[in-house]
Amino acid sequence: MELVEIKQELAAMAKRLNDFRGSLDLEEKETRIAELEELMSDPSFWDNQDNAQKIISENNALKEMVDTYRELEAEQEDLDVSYELVKEEGDEELAADLHAGIKELGKKFNDFELQLLLSEPYDKNNAILELHPGAGGTESQDWASMLLRMYQRWADDKGFKVETLDYLPGDEAGVKSVTLMISGHNAYGYLKAEKGVHRLVRISPFDSSGRRHTSFVSCEVMPELDDNVEIEISPDQLKIDTYRASGAGGQHINTTDSAVRITHLPTNTVVTCQSERSQIKNREQAMKMLKAKLFQLEIERQQQELDEIRGEQSDIGWGSQIRSYVFHPYNMVKDHRTNYETGNTQSVMDGELDPFIDAYLRSKIN
Repeated sequence: MELVEIKQELAAMAKRLNDFRGSLDLEEKETRIAELEELMSDPSFWDNQDNAQKIISENNALKEMVDTYRELEAEQEDLDVSYELVKEEGDEELAADLHAGIKELGKKFNDFELQLLLSEPYDKNNAILELHPGAGGTESQDWASMLLRMYQRWADDKGFKVETLDYLPGDEAGVKSVTLMISGHNAYGYLKAEKGVHRLVRISPFDSSGRRHTSFVSCEVMPELDDNVEIEISPDQLKIDTYRASGAGGQHINTTDSAVRITHLPTNTVVTCQSERSQIKNREQAMKMLKAKLFQLEIERQQQELDEIRGEQSDIGWGSQIRSYVFHPYNMVKDHRTNYETGNTQSVMDGELDPFIDAYLRSKIN
């Protein structure tokens, strides 16, 4: 890499860093951090534990963003100093180190830019993720279980907490439906990229003739909403059923009617929860899920009115998929919205989703 090219690279990075600073509104964030830390020092801070956790989470997220920017700024300055040394001394080894440093910092800039893209109102929230197999019985139900594992692996790699709110096992294998709460900063911001129909093409392990099968699973993603979001739900619009929970869950499973199903009659929206021992707690969680679903329906209605692109969830079948996973006759995972693809299907199924998420988020601002 010639000195003039290095200089151009450093100039471009300096501009990006300045753009980051403008997007961040650094001074405002530092003021907010000071306000939050003052709240955290109050003796009564832990009187409301839910609110305390939200304050701590917001403070940690803000500090991480500001600290990361400061680190990038410091590394940029170090590279500028290294450039001047290379320019003066012409040391080839030092020039090689400088080139490697620019490449590494460029990757860090890309990661940080992705964080800044997650700036919509609910991006920072926890995510409620549901998987529903399409037509195809055991085939699709098995595919749903594979996607469930994929999202659990992805969340684990991110350090997010995963809680199974509802789980209905398949008749022979896989799952008929599953609902997860994925908790962590920007969980919804990332996972909104996964909403839509996922298509699998493979040689079926359930077909003795070894034929190729195509299966579909829809993935629904909603932000968990806090109490500050107003969603009006009248009690007379609800049908509430209780039943005995099924599947894994400990000794309380199938011993009491702790599981709760709530149907919102005007929209025919159904939510179920069986994660807690207590029927009361399951009802509270189910109401949160219903609130999130009704909120999502309203957002989608507004988007349709504005003629914004949607239709990803129209049918769980041909022509509506957002991503295809092909295991036969070749290996490929391709996102049809961004055209990003990879031949390493195993890494994707092991939770390597960030390149797909990154491509989707960047496509929304282009």
